[in-house]
Amino acid sequence: MVLIPARMSEAEEQRWVGVMLEKLAAQENKRMLGDAELAERAEQLSDQYLGGRARPASVRWVTNQNTRWGSCTPAEGSIRLSHRLQGMPEYVVDYVLVHELAHLLVPGHGPRFWRLLESYPRTERARGYLEGVVAADRL
Repeated sequence: MVLIPARMSEAEEQRWVGVMLEKLAAQENKRMLGDAELAERAEQLSDQYLGGRARPASVRWVTNQNTRWGSCTPAEGSIRLSHRLQGMPEYVVDYVLVHELAHLLVPGHGPRFWRLLESYPRTERARGYLEGVVAADRL
């Protein structure tokens, strides 16, 4: 026996669309960290993956980085993440944070720098995700 679902009235459908949109918005807001939460997350990641050695003076979102995911000025201890990361999976944002935190310890991208990133278990996955985003943007 096949059950055919009853058709929702237009009013019921609109109500459910509203409920679902509210749930999606709540999930999205939960994922998007403000600058203070971003700085707190950076501290946690430094403790977890870099032995707490990387301590930025500031961590914030910026809207003027369209070709980089993040940047770091070791002399100032400042880390900036592109607003384009907002809404991406948490492990991707965490990877970019760990990457920039590592620059507080090692300025360049030499072997010593990449050894630091080996401590973050999702480095390759996050890099692949970001490469996919860049490739999709080119289409």
